[in-house]
Amino acid sequence: MLYYLFEYLERYYEFPGASLFGFITFRAALAVIFSLFIATVYGKKIISYLKRQQMGEQIRDLGLEGQNEKAGTPTMGGIIIILATLIPVLLFAKLENIYVIMLIVTTVWMGTIGFIDDYLKKFKNDKAGLPGKFKIIGQIGLGIFVGVTMYFHPDVTVKREVADDVTTEIVIPNAEREFYPEEKTLLTTIPFVKQNEFNYETLIAWAGEEASQYIWLIFIPIVIFIITAVSNGANLTDGIDGLAAGSSAIIGLTLALFAWVSGNVIFSDYLNIMYLPNTGEMTIFITAFVGSLIGFLWYNAYPAQVFMGDTGSLTIGGIIAVIAIAVRKELLIPILCGIFLVENLSVVLQVSWFKYTRKKFGEGRRIFRMSPLHHHYQVKGFHESKIVTRFWIVGIFLAILTIVTLKIR
Repeated sequence: MLYYLFEYLERYYEFPGASLFGFITFRAALAVIFSLFIATVYGKKIISYLKRQQMGEQIRDLGLEGQNEKAGTPTMGGIIIILATLIPVLLFAKLENIYVIMLIVTTVWMGTIGFIDDYLKKFKNDKAGLPGKFKIIGQIGLGIFVGVTMYFHPDVTVKREVADDVTTEIVIPNAEREFYPEEKTLLTTIPFVKQNEFNYETLIAWAGEEASQYIWLIFIPIVIFIITAVSNGANLTDGIDGLAAGSSAIIGLTLALFAWVSGNVIFSDYLNIMYLPNTGEMTIFITAFVGSLIGFLWYNAYPAQVFMGDTGSLTIGGIIAVIAIAVRKELLIPILCGIFLVENLSVVLQVSWFKYTRKKFGEGRRIFRMSPLHHHYQVKGFHESKIVTRFWIVGIFLAILTIVTLKIR
């Protein structure tokens, strides 16, 4: 909203300093400052309100050290993350940008699913919360929305470099590189490969040229799978103080870099990556998102004063997945979101092996002492603050490796 106000003031009144709002970097800086302020200052008020509403966490007895002390800690703190993200975005972003709209819808959509789950647990005394099938239905619905938007919306385009043997008069100002016109294509990025652009249309090329118009029937299920996997991975990671929020902030910063360089013709030229018009505006959303996570971490770090609940964990997972898809880096998710991946896999492997061995040997056996993986290390005697710090270090390493893939191919 402020963007449009200052644009008006600059155009008609030449208001001093109004032109700064035309720069993504300036608005991104304001977004992160505002989100930090909202999360830290107003976050405390929200936590007090949750305490008054007796929104304390009911701790399931897993026999872990320090577990009982967490009982009664307010949950549903994901509301802090959602508000501290959306308010700066509404103030500083271009709200007609399709990527910003898509991320706002994702935040509200996944936040609502998580909120209903937490509400049923606390106010209706239903320990199971929202049945898993309804969560999956909600994630599928979001996946369909994102997939349809990415495929059909006219503003979701790519500009590719002209091949050496092609002559064209289309030149982007202030850059030496020549581009084709904006095109609708399902190109994405494959890491560690020289020709690192992959088109989903090749998955259906065997059926003939006309079959490519039906690629959305394959693309949308892939989007649904990615959103479901990442949001559930974030949900499983939210098991000890500060782990999900800190890991997500690291991932968010990396995606902010990708969004900024992909939406900037000069930097995309330098890095020789796809130029994605309009994606730079996502930087404002992502920096607000990261600021909200860091502000939330102020109260969620050990010993936690608030938990994010499914309101937060499902939301941050959904946001990360949609950003990665939007900047055509979804195939980098196994690296960038490696923490979420191993947490997810540890549960799948543990449950699968237990069921298999129970059927074969008559008793279930375990791979890990407990799953998800962070609980395995707790059972081994590691303090949770040490586990969180080391997971963060691994997350930083994976983020750097993901960024390096821009040039290693």
